[in-house]
Amino acid sequence: MKHSALWLMTIACTISIGSLYYNQPMLGLISTHFQVSITDVSAVPTLTQIGYAIGMLFFVPLGDRLDRRKLIVWLSGCNAIALLCAALSPGFYWLIAASFMIGLTAVVPQLLIPFAAQLADSEQRGRIVGTVMSGLLVGIVLGRVAGGFFGGEFGWQSTFLIAAGLMVGLGIVLVKQLPSTLPAKTEISYLELLRSLPVLFAEHSTLRKRSIAGAMFFAAYSGFWAILPFLLERPPFEFQSEMIGLFGLVGIMSAGASPLLGKMTDRTNPRVMLRIAIGLFLGALLVLFQFHSTLWGLIVGAILLDLGTQTGQISNKAKIYSLPIEVHNRLTTVYMVIFFTGGAIGSWLCAYGWKFSDY
Repeated sequence: MKHSALWLMTIACTISIGSLYYNQPMLGLISTHFQVSITDVSAVPTLTQIGYAIGMLFFVPLGDRLDRRKLIVWLSGCNAIALLCAALSPGFYWLIAASFMIGLTAVVPQLLIPFAAQLADSEQRGRIVGTVMSGLLVGIVLGRVAGGFFGGEFGWQSTFLIAAGLMVGLGIVLVKQLPSTLPAKTEISYLELLRSLPVLFAEHSTLRKRSIAGAMFFAAYSGFWAILPFLLERPPFEFQSEMIGLFGLVGIMSAGASPLLGKMTDRTNPRVMLRIAIGLFLGALLVLFQFHSTLWGLIVGAILLDLGTQTGQISNKAKIYSLPIEVHNRLTTVYMVIFFTGGAIGSWLCAYGWKFSDY
């Protein structure tokens, strides 16, 4: 696989995944703007994640049948429209609907990652997946930072306007520079593609185990980031939106570690990597439970959560992509739908539980 193609896919993941995370540091601003409660405003990230899961269910399987480049460019354009609708939302329920559409069309990374894995040699697959996913993690971090900064400085609507422009530019670059896609590996109909998803889940124990593990990881991860803005707005922190967004920079460490984790996955038993991920998560939960009222405790906990999520993701996907190549997009669909369903449940449960906390 050419380095230019690898880095193009990595950067494309960075830009496109940000659409899912711009809203997180701006939840306080959105809550104030529309005069809605914390529980109500949590519907924004929750519906975004639900939309993402549904988008993966209906769009990502098409990567096993259609020209991936055209599909990726088309979805980039649709995502730009959804972001524009969010910026122009006249009411809270319009924003919720637009958030759902943002998630629905933000599945470009889940088409790029199996595409990169397919272009890679088997002995380099973990490293390639890790590199492309590092772009995805950087996009998550920058999405939060950009949401906090532009939301605080210019209003939350400005973030969505800028993001819409970025997605238009990305689509133009990808249509010109993305490598030619490989011939379709299947000629079955779209409905048959969808019907095959539960069959794949039933047939492959690896897919079942890794999907459930990923969902549990992402439930804890999403729940933490869903309530973090409200925690940081209150004493003893009392941060503004810009500072809340900058808190996302702690994720740079896990993004930088992504290629290394990919190499470790190539050389290590996947079960060992999964155990490492579980250990990181347990460490994070212990730190956050004991020291959530201190800044250093939140930073250490966030770093451990990010590293645990990334370790689990790379290990899970490298293992899943060892299954038959002609069904990689559908394997990605099953895994990521379950993964983000876990995230949506985690976001909702933590936001619901927040009103019973001492804060």
